[in-house]
Amino acid sequence: MKLAGRDAPGYFAKPDPARTGLLIYGPDSMRVALKRQEVIHALIGPMGEDEMRLTRLPAADLRKDPALLLDALKAQGFFPGPRVAFVEDATDALAPIVTSALSDWQAGDAQVIITAGALKATSKLRKLFETHKNAYAAAIYADPPSRAEIEATLSKAGLGKIDITAMADLTALASDLDPGDFRQTIEKISLYKIGDPTPVTPSDIAACAPASTEAALDDVLNIVAEARSGDIAPVMRKLRAQGVTPVSLCIGATRHFRTLYTAASDPGGAAQGLSRLRPPIFGLRRDRMLRQAQNWSAPRLEQALSLLTDTDLHLRSAAQNAPAMALVERTLIRLAMMAGR
Repeated sequence: MKLAGRDAPGYFAKPDPARTGLLIYGPDSMRVALKRQEVIHALIGPMGEDEMRLTRLPAADLRKDPALLLDALKAQGFFPGPRVAFVEDATDALAPIVTSALSDWQAGDAQVIITAGALKATSKLRKLFETHKNAYAAAIYADPPSRAEIEATLSKAGLGKIDITAMADLTALASDLDPGDFRQTIEKISLYKIGDPTPVTPSDIAACAPASTEAALDDVLNIVAEARSGDIAPVMRKLRAQGVTPVSLCIGATRHFRTLYTAASDPGGAAQGLSRLRPPIFGLRRDRMLRQAQNWSAPRLEQALSLLTDTDLHLRSAAQNAPAMALVERTLIRLAMMAGR
């Protein structure tokens, strides 16, 4: 039977132990693996693997010895409770083996959980589970998690109190990150909030969310956007010592000012413009960029981007005379002075 998309999250959280089996398939192996982990954990509990109630069967081993699956279904262990025979990375080549095992399945046997990649509608393995009266087939697509799925993840991590703004940030973050990275971020937030009974805030999320690759440049870019031209030289010395190249610094500045321009030119205002950005910006960094976008007008940000484009062309020109880092520093100082007008 097909497991509809709207019913799948509920079934994954509370699967029926009397079912013969479940096929989970989709193009994103991480998403498939996370759903498989959830189902198996719900079926056999946290101690199931230690109690040898889980049998893992790689597809390659099953092709060499087809009897392994049927043996796993019928085997009786020392510990009571539901059992699972898990087949990983299955393909249509295993369809005859799985068909034979499912036909011999009886109540009390281990439940068959199979994962696979993207399967066409004509797939033999997919048809086997979709037409079986006591088994399910569930397709996993690369859609962002729903609000209910995010709330379920938070609940499992022990995070019951969420600020409204923080929930919006988490929804944006879930759309931007891979499922595994998002789950790890939730776990970080859970550890970060141990002993803190207050609701999760945007600042908490900002402290735990994956760092931007441009984090090392943030100091100088904020200094420039906030018109603190006298602070540029000391930070530039630090960046030079860290090995930051003039081109990467120019690219980072261009990206920063393009973000400010996107926010400042939004018809709904800078706050709405920032909320549309992907990847999302969180917490204190978002508040800081909002102030910067509001202080700069869209026309002045256009001039800033034009100046950065000219600098980038000079850096890449074979006829450049001035030292590259000095050229970038001069541009940043001009930008900071432009912001202070």
